[in-house]
Amino acid sequence: MDDDSRRALWEQRTEIPLFLASLVFLAAYATHVLAPGLPAFWHSVCKLVMLALWVLFAADYGVRWRLSGQGLRFVPTHMLHTMVVILPLLRPLRIVPLYDAVQRKAGQPRLSLHARVISYAGLSTLLLGFSGALAVYQAERGAPGTTMRTFGDAVWWAASTLTTVGYGDITPVTPMGRTIAIGMMIGGLALLGAVTGSFSSWLMQTFTREGDERPPGK
Repeated sequence: MDDDSRRALWEQRTEIPLFLASLVFLAAYATHVLAPGLPAFWHSVCKLVMLALWVLFAADYGVRWRLSGQGLRFVPTHMLHTMVVILPLLRPLRIVPLYDAVQRKAGQPRLSLHARVISYAGLSTLLLGFSGALAVYQAERGAPGTTMRTFGDAVWWAASTLTTVGYGDITPVTPMGRTIAIGMMIGGLALLGAVTGSFSSWLMQTFTREGDERPPGK
C-alpha cells in the first residue's frame, strides 16, 4: 500500500473521531471559561482534557505530515491542519470536510461547489464567533478599563467584528484580546469574501445557463 492510499485510509478512519474530540475540547474550554465558580478539581479536569486532546491533534498532524511525503511543503499546503495544532479551538471548522467524507462513504451525491463554500463559510462563522468570544472573554474579563463584562458582551463583540460592522461600543483593552480581535477581523473578511464570491459566481452561472437555454429570437 503506497503513502497516498495509507493517507486516505487514515483520514477516513480518523475524521469522525477527531471531530468528536474537537467538540469535547470546545466543551471543556467553554466550561473552564464560563464556569469560574466550579471547584478547582473540575477546572483541573478541563485543563487535562484539553491538553490530552491537543496531544491527539498534534499526533494526527504528524501522521498526516509523514504520510503526505511533502516534507516542509505540507505546512503551507495544509493551513487548516496547521492552524488546528496551533489553535485547537478551530478544529470544529473541519465539519464540512467531515460532511463530504460521510457523503462519499455513504455513496450519496456531494453538495455542489457553491453550496459547500456557502455552508462551510456559514458554519465556520458560527464556530469562529463562539470560539473567539470565549477566548476574548477569558482575556478581557476583570481587566482594568474593560467594557466586556459578560459573555453576552463578548458574543455581541464577536458578531459585530465578524460581520465587519464594528460598532465600537465594546472593544478589547488587553494585548491578548486585541491579538484575538485581529484574527477575528481577518477571518470575518475572508469568510464574507468567500460567501459573496461564491454567491455571485452561482448567480452568473444561473443567468448564463438560462440565456443558453432560451430559444433564439426570444
